[in-house]
Amino acid sequence: MRYGFVIDQNRCIGCHACTVACKEEHDVPVGVFRTWVKYIEKGEFPNTSRHFGVMRCNHCEAAPCVEICPTRALYKRPDGIVDFDNSRCIGCKSCMQACPYDALYIDPRSNTAAKCNFCAHRVDNGLEPACVIVCPTRAIIAGDLDEPASVASRIVATQKVSARKPHKGTHPKLFYVGIDGDLIEPGAIARPESYFWSEKRAVPGLLAPTVATADSVAPPRARETYDVAHPAPWGWEVAAYLWTKSIAAGVLMVAAFLGALGYGADKPLFAIASPAVAIAFLVITAFLLVIDLKRPDRFHYLLLKGNPSSWLVRGGYILMSCGGLAALWLGAGMFLGGPPLALTAATGLVAIACACYTAFLFAQAKGRDLWQSPLFFWHLLVQAIRKLETTAGALLAASLAVGLGMILAEIALPHVSEDVKRATRVFTHGALSVRFWFGAIVLGALVPIVIVLISDGGVALNVLAALLALAGLWVFEDLWVKAGQAVPLS
Repeated sequence: MRYGFVIDQNRCIGCHACTVACKEEHDVPVGVFRTWVKYIEKGEFPNTSRHFGVMRCNHCEAAPCVEICPTRALYKRPDGIVDFDNSRCIGCKSCMQACPYDALYIDPRSNTAAKCNFCAHRVDNGLEPACVIVCPTRAIIAGDLDEPASVASRIVATQKVSARKPHKGTHPKLFYVGIDGDLIEPGAIARPESYFWSEKRAVPGLLAPTVATADSVAPPRARETYDVAHPAPWGWEVAAYLWTKSIAAGVLMVAAFLGALGYGADKPLFAIASPAVAIAFLVITAFLLVIDLKRPDRFHYLLLKGNPSSWLVRGGYILMSCGGLAALWLGAGMFLGGPPLALTAATGLVAIACACYTAFLFAQAKGRDLWQSPLFFWHLLVQAIRKLETTAGALLAASLAVGLGMILAEIALPHVSEDVKRATRVFTHGALSVRFWFGAIVLGALVPIVIVLISDGGVALNVLAALLALAGLWVFEDLWVKAGQAVPLS
């Protein structure tokens, strides 16, 4: 059994009855939607045409929101319905990043995620979803796609149907008949600053509409005339968490590497200062992770109700392991004169995992094409080496040069999708370009490299170069998070 939807846009009159019925059935708060109708317009007056499409959860067969959810608050039922349990949700917003269809939102009353759940409570009682029974033209059909006799199954089998973003590999179970192609290709639509009914309101965390199109690579074929707001889920806290985590991991990685080579094993900088700094930044990282949650009071659910497939959960265990090993290192430095080689090696390996696991977490955010970069793992590894180390100027310069090369390669090499191209143009040519070129590239990479080359081993200049590198790293992390969310999903 696989429940799914078919929406016949040839029948749909755009009356929004499905939206109203959904809000009434589930008591959906003002400002958020489980189902909504989107409008676009084509042509120039007087030769214009208006098209609309009903948007909602696709109840994917391979639902990325289920995979990334750290507490199993989202789950797929045996009948194929992707449902949610808000009593388990911690409000991490990762499901919103994983969904390629903008189907999830944060309920402003409960501060937990929510979405269309196929009116599962009605289905369990042999009833159809509220949107189906209220539709005046029977444009919405719900049924078992595995049952050949069902209307939905027959339509999918015999008519030309479309699905949103099938290339994402989610196997959506929401099919459209007669929908305009541009409605399911959000990158092809221009987003002006006003609708035909109202001016657009600024949404916190969302880049301006002109940035969202990323100075469109191809001229837009249509313009958006009505849609609901979709704020960017992740803000400065995530960028700051990437930054502090890279510092903690970098300190341990470099110290472990130097210790393995026999440099400074008996010095306080190696035995005490390095693990102490790492522990301090790991504590800050954990604090940032908690305050970014909409339900920080449920943070312990990551451990008690953890989903092992989620890299949020795996990352939590990696952070705890890294902190525990750093604490043992610090204890050995304070009471034994220094850590044993085995502890140093184990800590270095876990520090690498600590620095780089976020690449796998961002890869689970399948809605954001920019974050699927195969170079992101190596970005994080190289960035972690940019630590405040006054005696390792050559290492700093080398890591900066390699990191700069990878960033420029990301920009110059052919992009795997139009969305990646648009997201890249957000920080190379769009509203973020000044911060990118001046802050991340010039001050954060080129200037520190020059300083290291002319410093001749001088401690003061190496410290200055390291500080500039850390500032540039923060700028890049912030831009990476912002640009990844700048391209619209629906």
